[in-house]
Amino acid sequence: MKDLVTFIATSLVDDPAAVQVAETEGDGVVVLELRVAKEDLGKVIGKQGRTARAIRSLLSASAGKDNRKARLEIME
Repeated sequence: MKDLVTFIATSLVDDPAAVQVAETEGDGVVVLELRVAKEDLGKVIGKQGRTARAIRSLLSASAGKDNRKARLEIME
């Protein structure tokens, strides 16, 4: 799941070297924290959060295949 979020984020941003994804697990939920360059934050979130919602949907589908739950947090 971490690789999926990393791939999507690096494809969207202008500075792929600044993309960082940290994965923590607790209470049966995998939490992925996505950090990008400040200039690229809008590209990852998208208009009215549509891009972020799409990434979260893909993440949920991927986690559902493994009978797990996942949550994406976009950090500033």
